[in-house]
Amino acid sequence: MRTLLLRTVFVLALPAVLVAVWWVASEDSTDVYWPPLSTILETFPDVWTADRLTGDVVPSVLRLSGGYALAAVVGVGLGTVIGSYRRVRAVCEPVLEFLRAVPPPVLVPVIMLFAGIGDTMKVAVIASGCVWPILLNTVEGVRAVDPVMAETARSYGLTGAARLRHVVLRSASPQIFAGLRQALSIGIILMVISEMFAASNGLGFTIVQFQRSFAIPDMWTGILVLGLLGFLLSVVFQLVERRVLGWYHGLRAATRRSP
Repeated sequence: MRTLLLRTVFVLALPAVLVAVWWVASEDSTDVYWPPLSTILETFPDVWTADRLTGDVVPSVLRLSGGYALAAVVGVGLGTVIGSYRRVRAVCEPVLEFLRAVPPPVLVPVIMLFAGIGDTMKVAVIASGCVWPILLNTVEGVRAVDPVMAETARSYGLTGAARLRHVVLRSASPQIFAGLRQALSIGIILMVISEMFAASNGLGFTIVQFQRSFAIPDMWTGILVLGLLGFLLSVVFQLVERRVLGWYHGLRAATRRSP
């Protein structure tokens, strides 16, 4: 209980300090683009009603979930194949290095030509950026599978899907989750960017509309909602990661305790 309390204090300490600094620094502000934090917080409940949350936040989360899930499936699937076979890796590596160097926002106009301006385009933009950290981390994780472990599994007749599941993916899972964590932050950024192009709802669309109509406090509330969404998704990701990688964290803790 004491450990949990201390961890909670450490987690909340820095945000509390930053909010306090923001409050004090902006309290006497008369700049139209830098309103006091008190004004932003007073505006918040008037702007983000249940209808706006349903009409803007929910569609954004659904697009992010769709693009992120697609990137995870493609990234882990292709990464496993490329990491398992040296010849495939030698053929694909130059192309992968070229494609991952292209910033995903640059692809928005190109994707719009093929996918239109609907949700398909937004999901494709999110997936196109999220896939690279997942793919590359999966490749490196599969390549780093312990040869002794792989040989032992082969000796016991563990082949095919069973070997892939219990040896390859399990061994590579810490690095795969590292790629998934990186992809989550990229996905949130691309979610906002994709909604700034020919959209009629979503967080990115709403924030831009507030900015264009000079509703600056409303715009800042949208930025706060975006930050809170990122924080909640990070917490959910950590819970899932700790559950899936419980064996890994337990092994590391045991290693640290051993003399």
